[in-house]
Amino acid sequence: MALLIPPAVVKELAALPKADRKRLLDALDVVAAEPTKRFAFVTPLVGQAGVFRVRKGDWRAVFHIEHGDVILDRVRHRREVYR
Repeated sequence: MALLIPPAVVKELAALPKADRKRLLDALDVVAAEPTKRFAFVTPLVGQAGVFRVRKGDWRAVFHIEHGDVILDRVRHRREVYR
């Protein structure tokens, strides 16, 4: 049960403002601690089975859960994340 962040996503996180990055990572850490629990701030994406998103301000983090690990797929601004 860990939060796994691929190198490409680390670059996306580095581009975020520090406060927004901290809020997203804090929320993802909560999910990673209990990946089977349902959280109000986690929304499943329609049309993509097993893919979820966390919304904090103008930023979105899209992730999936594999073998109990939360794997971050992308972190982008709200206008760009679903394209």
